[in-house]
Amino acid sequence: MATLDTVPVAPSLPPPPGAEPFNAAEWLVTRHARTDPGRRAITAIDLDGGVRTLTYGELDDAVTRFAAALIASGVRPEERLLLCMGDTPELLTAFLAGLRIGAVPVPVSTMLKPKDIALLATDSRARLVALSSEFAALAPAVGGLRDLADVVLLAGPDEPLPEVVGARVRGWDAFVAAGADALDQAATPYPTVADSPAFWLYTSGTTGTPKGAMHRHGSLRDTAETYARDVLAIGPDDVTFSVAKFFFAYGLGNTMTFPFSVGASTVLDRARPSPASTLRVLQEHRPTLFFGGPTYYAALLAAGLPADAFAGVRASVSAGEAFPAALFERFTGTFGVEMLDGIGSTEMLHIFISGRPGRTRAGSTGEIVAGYEARIVDDDGAPVPDGTPGHLYVRGDSAATGYWQRTEVTRRVFQGPWVRTGDTYVRSADGYYTSLGRTDDIIKAGGIWVSPTEVEERLRQHPAVNQVVVVSLPDADGLDKPVACVVLLPGDPTTEDDLVTFCREGLAAFKRPRHVLVFDELPTTATGKLQRFRIRELALDRLSGAARSDNLAAATPGEPA
Repeated sequence: MATLDTVPVAPSLPPPPGAEPFNAAEWLVTRHARTDPGRRAITAIDLDGGVRTLTYGELDDAVTRFAAALIASGVRPEERLLLCMGDTPELLTAFLAGLRIGAVPVPVSTMLKPKDIALLATDSRARLVALSSEFAALAPAVGGLRDLADVVLLAGPDEPLPEVVGARVRGWDAFVAAGADALDQAATPYPTVADSPAFWLYTSGTTGTPKGAMHRHGSLRDTAETYARDVLAIGPDDVTFSVAKFFFAYGLGNTMTFPFSVGASTVLDRARPSPASTLRVLQEHRPTLFFGGPTYYAALLAAGLPADAFAGVRASVSAGEAFPAALFERFTGTFGVEMLDGIGSTEMLHIFISGRPGRTRAGSTGEIVAGYEARIVDDDGAPVPDGTPGHLYVRGDSAATGYWQRTEVTRRVFQGPWVRTGDTYVRSADGYYTSLGRTDDIIKAGGIWVSPTEVEERLRQHPAVNQVVVVSLPDADGLDKPVACVVLLPGDPTTEDDLVTFCREGLAAFKRPRHVLVFDELPTTATGKLQRFRIRELALDRLSGAARSDNLAAATPGEPA
């Protein structure tokens, strides 16, 4: 049986003598603070709309002081710091301070429920949990955990501190002040190298239980020197703004790694994104690089933003899901800004296939990013010819070292130097890659493979459709059939029957969805990705309920339904 080419994987060993020191926090912030301390690093928008700025010099000082506080509290290298915070300078400070002392920051979703944060704090064996005030209600859930010693809350002076069993709870300023005696220790970064453990990111859970992907210090530099340099050509005069939040791999790169790699600046908005708040950022802070996902770009279109909203943006970037061709053309046609679609993953840290300025193609993810390799293979692992769908694998230096405490799935996903993405793709003869959906989403209807992406693309061409996801559900005979779940534009009177007719006119019979179900909204992850497994459950419940109603209506009085 043909398999992917692999290379021997070296055993885990201490860094070799003479390995080049590399600490990502020093590379991202301190080197700029030394050469141009007055250069702006951050523009931050608070929950009340107030704006504050930090220079590289001020940010470096804040990072050093928080690093000292971590040392004073007893945090040791490679211990985990769970960060559940809004996008604030303090979040970036805590993350960078963890890197500075050799600890492992773990930014997590700000849409967690108490049971979820308890699960992740337990799984990561977090030594410290940091929360911003809007998530303070989560604090009691981590009480009593064996490894937890400290909870730090970013809150106003009059806000009460929550009680957490078995942990010290301190406000941000008090925590930092307690580190004053350790400033000398924090002044010199911990002697990490590129391969040293740096941070973890939990997968967003679009297909099930989150897993902690473990990344190295060098991975941050790798993404900056590949995607940010090769595709974005980012420079010190750029200003980035990411709708995708910092805890997402995509947002982390957009918000911190890319701008800080070249001494540029970033805009942080602590609040949950909305079209109105995004418009204010675009008009008042003039970002040159804008980052979002297809779902959010659709929301911006539906909100009716002015045509010149993106006048200061030189490129908009999308990732997280394939960007539908119809939506691509509507967005670029409406706002006149170039759209660079791409595919990345938590495991690879950022985008590895992307559209490029001046040569994008609607409906295509784009071309391989410099520094990465991709291949498409069949079920046996053999490469397929151009034009033939298959499983997408990628390799590059930014790949995670594996999943924390998930040996079996690590071996399945990380195969030698290659990472199995879980996506089905096809490559054109001239090197453009096109998504056919997640591998597990491909539907075999009537013995013929159906790409949900193709069915979704047809429905998106209908002027009433705002969002659509096609899933596979069994029919009465237990055979999988495509079912479309749709969100319409607000107030639109289009019916499910109208959409079925529209599909009938544009799709082959075996590709047509057997049902079109209209919902007010579709469930997404905290990073805005549509959760197909939950959407499938909703559709199944809807159809099961309809079947029960039909059975009841058909039953005669006294006859069991």
